Amino acid sequence: MASGEIVLYVLTAAVYAALGVHFWRSRWGAKPGAEQLSRGERLAIVLPLAAHSALLYDAVFGDAGLRFGFGHALSATLWLAVLFYWLANNFYGLAGMLALVLPAAAVAVVLPAVFPGMETPPYTSSVEFRIHLALAMLAYGLFTIAALHAMLMAMVERRLHRARQSGTGLGREALAGPFSALPPLLTLEALLFRILALGFVMLTLTLVTGAAFSEEVFGQPLQFNHKTLFGIVSWIVFGGLLLGRWLWGWRGRRALRWTMTGFVVLLLAYVGSRFVLEVLLARVPG
Repeated sequence: MASGEIVLYVLTAAVYAALGVHFWRSRWGAKPGAEQLSRGERLAIVLPLAAHSALLYDAVFGDAGLRFGFGHALSATLWLAVLFYWLANNFYGLAGMLALVLPAAAVAVVLPAVFPGMETPPYTSSVEFRIHLALAMLAYGLFTIAALHAMLMAMVERRLHRARQSGTGLGREALAGPFSALPPLLTLEALLFRILALGFVMLTLTLVTGAAFSEEVFGQPLQFNHKTLFGIVSWIVFGGLLLGRWLWGWRGRRALRWTMTGFVVLLLAYVGSRFVLEVLLARVPG
């Protein structure tokens, strides 16, 4: 890796980290109304996000051929999370979430450099596989955002519950700091299910294109390994959650538990298996 590229990795991580500290100090404990991004903050986030895009693209589709591993997966997921919350602040006051996402992105952006993985087999350089890979990363990224969103909702709900029990407040007046500027809990819940629905569509397309690609290359639509098993289980969990929402109006803690369960299973399906193969066993994932 060229020294200039190393410098860019370090600078991008440093800017992400500095912005994370800024949002932590200015949003968590800030006065109500501080949840919208200023113009300067929007521009400041664009810089590391653009650099992250270039580094990730070069790491995956560089001159050495297609390379992909758990480090690339985590880096792509956090790139999408930063992009999502940067865009979402045009419609919702969710700048407080950047205090959680940006520090994680500071770590994730350098993972492809630390864990470069290995070159994938020649058949993975096809357009079909790249489409499958892009769909998979969109699905994983969206469900990661949903998991972060679910954790935020759990914190808000817990604060409201404690306020009701103590008698200090019965509504949004019980929320302080960044929570006070968030949209109502029902609005956050509706946004969560929009993210889940879009992620479910991407995950379905990922499984379909993966089966088609496997049929073309290996002569069988499914290879029953850890990734396939956990991928199907996560699809069932998220599909069950969306069906429960549609038929029975599932919401609240039940929805949050299903969301986190599906996310953990999906994490095991891809990132976990690749970490074991690449780092612990030091071999290329199959």
